[in-house]
Amino acid sequence: MIFNVNFFSFVSVTAGLLALLLILLEWTRPGLPSPLRPICDLRVLNHFIKEARDAEVAMKSCREGCSLSESVTVPQTRVEFDVWEKKNALEQAKEVQSGLWLLQQALNLLRTSVTNTALHSHIDNSIRNLLSINAVLRSLNIQEYTPPASAAGLEGTWSVSSAADLLQVHVNFLRGKVRLLLLDAQACQQDVS
Repeated sequence: MIFNVNFFSFVSVTAGLLALLLILLEWTRPGLPSPLRPICDLRVLNHFIKEARDAEVAMKSCREGCSLSESVTVPQTRVEFDVWEKKNALEQAKEVQSGLWLLQQALNLLRTSVTNTALHSHIDNSIRNLLSINAVLRSLNIQEYTPPASAAGLEGTWSVSSAADLLQVHVNFLRGKVRLLLLDAQACQQDVS
């Protein structure tokens, strides 16, 4: 059993590192006019969503040592399309980036709260994937986000008190607002003449 958990942890970490390596190799490919070429392929995001789902499933099957020590602030995942479409690209990007920051803060707290070592690799992988998504956003010329001193003043948030709820929010946020932002990114729009 220990071998299976360690093997699957190794495979999960290896897959995440491979995705990050592919992103970096794409950016530094010789002969390109700019090192930060837009990453518009949604398969990268789909990979991150799959790994977030894997973490959620692992958390739901955990019976001991997998609780959150305190409530955390997370982004709202519900998308009201008429409201979303009325926002300009900068407002959408800020909403997504603040949500990614909140998730990163919450996952860092979860990492310190969880004593089940089998879950540590899933949580670590989720944190690395959030950092990679921020790198994807930078490749799309989306301005760097400056996080606030605390989450208290952020709009569009709510609080969760269970690890399973946190990981469900993580999956839904990636599937919803992050996907919408990437789909509409100006750097990914093809000029049709």
